[in-house]
Amino acid sequence: MEKKIAMRVSLVSILVNLVLSLFKLFAGIFASSGAMISDAVHSASDVFSTVIVMIGVQVSAKKSDKDHQYGHERMECVASIVLAVVLCITGAGIGLRGLETILGGRFEELAVPGVLALAAAIVSIVVKEWMFWYTRAAARKINSGALMADAWHHRSDSLSSIGALLGIFGSRMGYPVLDSVASVIISAFIIKASFDIFKDAIDKMVDKACDDETIEQMCEVIRSQEGVLEIDEVRTRLFGNKIYVDIEIAADGSRTLNETHSVAECVHHKIERSFPNVKHCMVHVNPFRG
Repeated sequence: MEKKIAMRVSLVSILVNLVLSLFKLFAGIFASSGAMISDAVHSASDVFSTVIVMIGVQVSAKKSDKDHQYGHERMECVASIVLAVVLCITGAGIGLRGLETILGGRFEELAVPGVLALAAAIVSIVVKEWMFWYTRAAARKINSGALMADAWHHRSDSLSSIGALLGIFGSRMGYPVLDSVASVIISAFIIKASFDIFKDAIDKMVDKACDDETIEQMCEVIRSQEGVLEIDEVRTRLFGNKIYVDIEIAADGSRTLNETHSVAECVHHKIERSFPNVKHCMVHVNPFRG
């Protein structure tokens, strides 16, 4: 189910980006807008990022095998890291081009863009913002870091188009420097988004624990199970978009092995049913010494 949703969203993304990048390239050439041509290249780069997402989701969905007994979920983190790097390079490129123009100071040499470029920028903002919300909703539904990274790539393209719109409008009003100023500001937002994506992927690669709220919810579920006298330890680790949980509980030491095993089994099943992202839960029982 998760794989089907990711593939469907990715295919829609590729189709939209191909059509949009061709439209913006056409508008940029015929309306003499360098900003719109750059924006078209940015949209074309989204096709590459979406392909990376599809590969990451495809590989991470593979079942466990002899060489990868815990599954392949971390491959989605690798895809997110690749996307974060691409996003950072894109943002840095936009910012550097803007700084070069500002420092060069030859604004009179820039051509005045036509109305078609303005229309293309507005269309791009609307379409890419819709793609951001559409992709983000799917990413949250299936808890996909790679798909979320792709959503923010759409948002970066939307911000880029806003910069292009301001620059084109400013040029037509006699202030061509606005194009470059907007590009530099937007590049900072894009680089910040790439950093957040990169940090999230790295956290999942290095077995970071779940947040305190999730752990406390797990503890409440454990305490509610019959036979659990105390929680000795709860350890969690993120594994791609899944969670592994190790639990130590205390039970009545005078009970039989079958009885304490039944307590542990109840805790195991309840945790996995209550938290869909938990891939596996290990429960160890200690004799209660309170």
